[in-house]
Amino acid sequence: MSDEPIKLAEGMTAVPHERARIENHVCEFSRCAKRAPFGFARPRKPSHWYCFEHREHGDRHL
Repeated sequence: MSDEPIKLAEGMTAVPHERARIENHVCEFSRCAKRAPFGFARPRKPSHWYCFEHREHGDRHL
């Protein structure tokens, strides 16, 4: 390994990448406030988010 910076090939330019947004979704099931990593949506429709216990309710949005 070297302390020298990495050199790009001729003609290449460095493009900074955007950091991915981390969104903290909350389960949409009534009176559930758990983190909701399971998203359900049809194209061009808003997403609906559910926790692990209520993810089967997301199927109605597909």
